[in-house]
Amino acid sequence: MLYSKNQDKEQTTQNRGHLVEVEVELRGKQGALSEDLALTKRERENDVLDDTSSLLERILARENMLLAMKRVIANKGSHGVDGMRVDELRPFIIDNWLSIKQKLLEGRYKPSPVRRVEIPKPDGGIRLLGIPTVLDRLIQQAIAQELNKIYDPTFSESSYGFRPNKSAKQAILKAKEYINEGYKWVVDMDLEKFFDKVNHDILMERLSRKIKDKRVLKLIRAYLESGVMINGVKINSEEGTPQGGPLSPLLANILLDEVDKELEKRGHRFCRFADDCNIYVKSEKAGNRVMRNIRKIIEDRLKLKVNENKSAVDLVSKRKFLGFSFYFGRDGANIRIHEKSYKRFKDKIRDITNRNTGISMDFRMKKLNDYTVGWINYFAIANASTKMITLETWIRRRLRACIWKQWKKGKDQRSKSNETWSSKV
Repeated sequence: MLYSKNQDKEQTTQNRGHLVEVEVELRGKQGALSEDLALTKRERENDVLDDTSSLLERILARENMLLAMKRVIANKGSHGVDGMRVDELRPFIIDNWLSIKQKLLEGRYKPSPVRRVEIPKPDGGIRLLGIPTVLDRLIQQAIAQELNKIYDPTFSESSYGFRPNKSAKQAILKAKEYINEGYKWVVDMDLEKFFDKVNHDILMERLSRKIKDKRVLKLIRAYLESGVMINGVKINSEEGTPQGGPLSPLLANILLDEVDKELEKRGHRFCRFADDCNIYVKSEKAGNRVMRNIRKIIEDRLKLKVNENKSAVDLVSKRKFLGFSFYFGRDGANIRIHEKSYKRFKDKIRDITNRNTGISMDFRMKKLNDYTVGWINYFAIANASTKMITLETWIRRRLRACIWKQWKKGKDQRSKSNETWSSKV
């Protein structure tokens, strides 16, 4: 549809007025946005939530879109293929939202391909991320917020990854509880390249069981098939849901919920965090039986593959889960930090405290503080006080070396400056 300059100006004015109206409506007496607007959605009647025939209108509702924008901006992140930065999103939406919304409602919106980013894995290999444009992140976030209200209440209590009020800490503590109940063998199941191998048709069929708004299904499939941009060339996506977008973790949980329900039906004790699943049993024989049965479900129903090299039936003390491991003391099972997690931590600290990098001590200390605080908070539930003291001593030693290097460099520069000045006198 073509617009005249006057129509463009009118549209921009309407957009700005719309956004201001939304913010005035959603701000409290103190002028602060509500901390969790999602709670207002939960107050709807159950029959309204169950009716997904007009789901797209709920996704594009102004409260939901404003909350999505708030979260995308807070999450920051890198740019997509169009180069737009997160701080450019709000003014772009003010100027263009009405036309974008119209395209979405009419099924004419086309997502951009994701930008390929390669992240080295700690144990070798490469993890492929797909970074959507900032606009697509906004729309995906809005979709995820509404879908989450439909699906999350039905998810298993044993699913801990990428869910509200769920965490890795809870998964580890629950695993410890199972182990202390006598379930000392674990079926450690790893899915091979899960996010890259998700079958689009199977996922869409699972979504269509609850979502009756065909426009939303079409939009989600468009995101799955948006492709990836590599060296300026678009590569079509025939499978997978790229890591890097707000929607992918929820889609993963929706697909793998079928495995959770099967495990619950059989009475198994398990903890799943995204594609990392541990099932706790009392014997090796029971573990081997569970491995055979669950592998069949994963491979036959979901068309996914179990990673034979990383999956195993073993004693819990010999396996790693979410960076932790377990050991047995007088009081039963205890939590500790796995050696690979220590190694990864020390590698990162070595990188930050590399004396040959030309960064200031203030910047170095900020990076060091941000990383160590996050790491310590994550592993706080582990018994590691002695190890922490050793690590602190090691970090201080490396920092002293950095300070000495900078002081010595400054001294040499001052000496050279004095020599130059003396020669001119």
